[in-house]
Amino acid sequence: QVQLEESGGGLVQPGGSARLSCAASGRTFNMYDMGWFRQAPGKEREVVASINWSGNARYYADSVKGRFTISRDNAKNTMSLQMNNLNADDTAVYYCVARPAVHLRSSPEWTHWGQGTQVTVSS
Repeated sequence: QVQLEESGGGLVQPGGSARLSCAASGRTFNMYDMGWFRQAPGKEREVVASINWSGNARYYADSVKGRFTISRDNAKNTMSLQMNNLNADDTAVYYCVARPAVHLRSSPEWTHWGQGTQVTVSS
């Protein structure tokens, strides 16, 4: 099992940057794929980015490609999302998520969720 806690976010001006971090408990962090979802008011929850257990495969939603960078440090049990050139459409609650690595899971479901952290892009 792994427990997730997000930090970072807050109020950011359009065109600005922010960095979200996710700290994971437990000693099996490197057995989990990690990712970020977000949910804006009135919209469905969507995946933003993900990174596999070893860090050698990443996925980005089209809406954030070239602006967001996901990374992880398995030695520190942490994952980060660097967000650049933010705009109003990036305003949402961002959730850190985890699921067992592909060779350890039977379904693609994201099984562990953090509480979420608010990112608001506004002048």
